[in-house]
Amino acid sequence: MAEPRTEHWDAAYRRTAPDRLSWHEASPAVSLAMIDACSLPPRASAVDVGGGTAQLAPALVERGFGAVTVVDLSRQALDAAQAALGAAAARIDFVCADITHWIPGERFDLWHDRAVFHFLTDPHDRDRYIALATESVRPGGFLILATFAPEGPERCSGLAVQRYSADDLAARYAPAFVLLDHKTHTHVTPAGVSQVFTYVRLQRHASD
Repeated sequence: MAEPRTEHWDAAYRRTAPDRLSWHEASPAVSLAMIDACSLPPRASAVDVGGGTAQLAPALVERGFGAVTVVDLSRQALDAAQAALGAAAARIDFVCADITHWIPGERFDLWHDRAVFHFLTDPHDRDRYIALATESVRPGGFLILATFAPEGPERCSGLAVQRYSADDLAARYAPAFVLLDHKTHTHVTPAGVSQVFTYVRLQRHASD
């Protein structure tokens, strides 16, 4: 039997076409701008947490990333993503797992998460996530995180969320990571609803 939060997200993808889901972006432009600012070397590795059917992973492959992993707890989302990409899906490693229990077999140059961390309202889940990100990003690597901003929604997809400012996120990930820059961005859902996000770009200390 599926875990409750796995079933929650599988049901969301069964009910609604990917391009009508509230978190859908035609292009992950803000994330890509922050990733480009990292100036990572060719063949760098990246993981997109909660990537589902998002367009980020194929965009990273096109940018020359050598190893791209998508982790999502919804098998429905991953199956839809692979079907949409066709043969190109073979260039991406799709992993169905709850990020709070996932054990990666490698370290990454880039960790990206748009809209997973803010669903972790249990302090123990947050602590596990932060510990995993800290261990999984190579020294000198980058963490790009997007959550609802303080003025953003209090709930999403029927679930409560934790909202953050850039300073809040920087404090959560200190001292292993340092805040490089941040951005407030208003995402307009396919239904026309505005959602305010906080984006941060953090770098892991090279000496760790």
